[in-house]
Amino acid sequence: MKRLSIYFLLGVLLTSLWSCEKEENRVYFEGGTAPTLTVNNAAPVLRFEDSDKEAIRFNWTNPDYKFTTGISSQDVNYIIEIDTAGANFSRPSKASVSVNRELSRSFTVTQLNDILQNTMLLAAGKEHALEVRVRASIGNTATEVYSNTLPIRATPYALPPKVNPPATGTLFIVGNATPGGWTNPVPVPSQQFTRVSETLYEITIAMVGGGAYLLIPTNGQWAKYSVNDNTIPGIAEGGDFFREGGKDIPGPAAAGTYKITVDFQRGKFTVVKQ
Repeated sequence: MKRLSIYFLLGVLLTSLWSCEKEENRVYFEGGTAPTLTVNNAAPVLRFEDSDKEAIRFNWTNPDYKFTTGISSQDVNYIIEIDTAGANFSRPSKASVSVNRELSRSFTVTQLNDILQNTMLLAAGKEHALEVRVRASIGNTATEVYSNTLPIRATPYALPPKVNPPATGTLFIVGNATPGGWTNPVPVPSQQFTRVSETLYEITIAMVGGGAYLLIPTNGQWAKYSVNDNTIPGIAEGGDFFREGGKDIPGPAAAGTYKITVDFQRGKFTVVKQ
């Protein structure tokens, strides 16, 4: 019995020592330093004729992530966030540009103009007050640190629409996803879009589930806007479209009232159940 007791105590002691050694060998994250962000031009001038020139460059410092074993050698991922001033980087259409490892990122006039118009949906020909910051991390939110926020100002220029809008200034919907079916001309005004601007059209309409449709610029004619690939997952809720040819646009699977928005500037459409 004494020998068994000795072996038992020895086992407990060895287990305790192993546990302590294991605890001591754990690596703990100790944090990082918020990057310092600088910009070479806080008020870039955007002109179409300068489209390939550098508009703006951001530089930032390494956050020097530290663990109990020392400074991390892992690649740091940076995200440049751009939003309108005062929005606190909360707008759904804020810009987020990922940069891996590098400590700087430049944007050409074309790139910045595209971000302002097509990502942030800001009006052309108007100066906008913006804010920029850098978010750094090494793979999870627990390691995120944010830089200082810098103010910049920029006036985007008008881009040619990605899809030519109707020369008629009108837009109609036809197809068996609509109350009028494939009969063309379609009933108006129930199947005529509202022209919000030269490049933006909207309609709210009761749709039949499981059908298809086309967009036509002239009621009674078959010139059409359609999609290149109607098998893309989610295409019934929206996507890209183009001017001629192509395939019928799949309608929603379920019947109901939907708002269809057609944005010729961005070359996109959306379908939202009301």
